[in-house]
Amino acid sequence: MSTGAGERTGGGAWTRRGEWLEVTPGRIITGAEDSEAAIDKWLLETVGMPEKLHLRLRREGGIQWKGDRLRLALFPYREAGIEPVWEELEVLYEDDFCLVAHKPAGMAVHPDGSGLGVTLDHLVAAHYVASGDGVAVRHIHRLDKDTTGPVMYAKNEFAQLVLDENMREKSISRLYAAIARGTVPPALKVIDAPIGRDRHHAARRRVSPGGQSAVTRIIGRETLHGGSLVHVQLETGRTHQIRVHLSHMGYPLYGDALYGGPVWASSAAGRHALHGETLSFRHPWSGEQMEVSDPWPEDMLQLRELLSEAP
Repeated sequence: MSTGAGERTGGGAWTRRGEWLEVTPGRIITGAEDSEAAIDKWLLETVGMPEKLHLRLRREGGIQWKGDRLRLALFPYREAGIEPVWEELEVLYEDDFCLVAHKPAGMAVHPDGSGLGVTLDHLVAAHYVASGDGVAVRHIHRLDKDTTGPVMYAKNEFAQLVLDENMREKSISRLYAAIARGTVPPALKVIDAPIGRDRHHAARRRVSPGGQSAVTRIIGRETLHGGSLVHVQLETGRTHQIRVHLSHMGYPLYGDALYGGPVWASSAAGRHALHGETLSFRHPWSGEQMEVSDPWPEDMLQLRELLSEAP
């Protein structure tokens, strides 16, 4: 059995050679009586390789031991799966396993089926093509269309399986900055209220006893004139969660007309004052704890400055 993300220590440093990953696990394998069994144990328990992927690599000759080097066929060529669009992409972090890109306001992460509009997936596809890699576009999480911040992509099947499981285990942490109307009191630290669809408005969500469990933590705040800057961490990832929870408590976001927020300069474009500040995760291969920051966009900096000034 492979171990959970919290128990594995990861595979350490690696070298990519075309479709192959090369690592030198050391004495744990070179000193073993049965190197094949030691390799399997290392991959499943230390690296945390999903069992189905491990079995397929074994079956297809994708695990090779040469001298003191272990070679794994983790980077086969794949089609992007979506048409590339050649617009500027702001890359916050990238290696052979994952990419974290900034999502601007007004852009969806993925197509909605209408065939209209450029999405972050389209831009990531073009980035992969330009880099010369055959990589399928696989986003690990999403942001609302008008929320800015980092979005993570897996660049191979191994990374996708591990990161998807980490999302389910809630070991990927997302920290947001939101500017809301009113003074959010220090006593409000956790909003634990289920969220469901609003039967009177197709695009809205609402706090509902019959909804899905939703937990939002407020881990920092700053009182402004006419509003509050709050730093928010999600334990769950429900649609519009931060917007619904803060509005339900009486503190709707600036610019969030859908949930009763006041107008601000970027409201005309439907922009609400919510930005993903940091994304923290364990690297899918190495096990290293990663933290990727995304600087505030200019419109939120301007709103904070405006509300910081004395009336």
